[in-house]
Amino acid sequence: MFLGRWVHLVLGGALLTPFFLLAALVVPLTFDEVNPFSDFPWQFAAFAFALPLAALGALLFPLLRTLEATAARSLCGLPADVTAELAEEPADSWAARRRTALWFVAHLAAGGIVSGMTLAAPPAAVMLLLLPVTDPLRHQELGWPDLAGGLLGPLTGLGLLVLVAGTTWAGGRLLARLAPVLLGRTPADRLAAAERRAADLASRNRLARELHDSVGHALSAVTLQAGAARRVLDADPEFARQALLAIEETTRGAVAELDTVLRLLREDGDGRADAPAPELGALGALLDRTRAAGLRIDANVDDGCGRLPTLVSREAYRIVQEGLSNALRHAGTVPVRLRIALDADELRITVENPMQRDDAATPSETAAATPRPGGGRGLPGITERARLLGGQARAGGRDGVWRLTVRLPLGASR
Repeated sequence: MFLGRWVHLVLGGALLTPFFLLAALVVPLTFDEVNPFSDFPWQFAAFAFALPLAALGALLFPLLRTLEATAARSLCGLPADVTAELAEEPADSWAARRRTALWFVAHLAAGGIVSGMTLAAPPAAVMLLLLPVTDPLRHQELGWPDLAGGLLGPLTGLGLLVLVAGTTWAGGRLLARLAPVLLGRTPADRLAAAERRAADLASRNRLARELHDSVGHALSAVTLQAGAARRVLDADPEFARQALLAIEETTRGAVAELDTVLRLLREDGDGRADAPAPELGALGALLDRTRAAGLRIDANVDDGCGRLPTLVSREAYRIVQEGLSNALRHAGTVPVRLRIALDADELRITVENPMQRDDAATPSETAAATPRPGGGRGLPGITERARLLGGQARAGGRDGVWRLTVRLPLGASR
């Protein structure tokens, strides 16, 4: 830890060098007959003038926070919980840039002091340690003090080394304390990170719903089509051939949608990529594929449903698809009644089918978010789609009929 902090401080001294050289050139232009390279007091003046220049550079260079946080995370010996709080993003807001500038000034100031002491103190300490065994006349030629005949030289040399070590320890400890305060995420950073996570989660949930509805529907249809083809393969080869053709078409469409969704998942985006989804204009093909699976569908669709807003039409298609898939999964090849009604300000979707005998025993009507017995995420997914558009969805069974009712406002946006 000590060595890492020393390296971090020396790095700060190295970063200070260009600002110090610039200040050393500016100071003589401001004050006459001044040379910061040879006048010891003016070296401190140039050092002090270099720090505001460094702060200005930090304010104008947002990526500096990422670089400084990486260096602090690697060299300052910070605890794991503190390291996790350091920002990884550039300082986009002015509040974050001001904090980064304060950190940069502290790093360069402490690093400049420690670097100067590291360069000057060890050679002097070695000379002091050797005072008792070297020629006293030589000491006078070099300007070294007598120090009690050289006997106090080693103690003074050790004191210098201790001073360097103590300054390094103090500087490293100070920067370790300042790191989470000045390099940590600001409230705006935390809010932006939370918004990014929420957007990414919403995008992934949307893609998951698309996969569930498209691939789940295809698998349900294929299962019934394959079972029907197997049962009549010898008795009715033509029907079996048509069933296999329907399986081919269904799986081809499902694979195409799956490839598209996986491509979107692999892309580096901002979480707002649109998942593939057909609209109500493709409802006829969906009904044909579902009927080929053995489901008897009585569809009543109002005119004008093909001219709905894109968002409403897309979600309505998926809701109808999932409603038909639920009927296939849980009721088998039963008659299904589909009604899509277009009112002035909303779209109403109703899917009804006879219930299985064990499901029909207990009448119920619940929000669609409550999974149907033996079901998965289909009904909750329908409810999520409806709520995202400001609508509502309800599903339940009564008098032996399972009914799904969904209302979608036509002015919905998301």
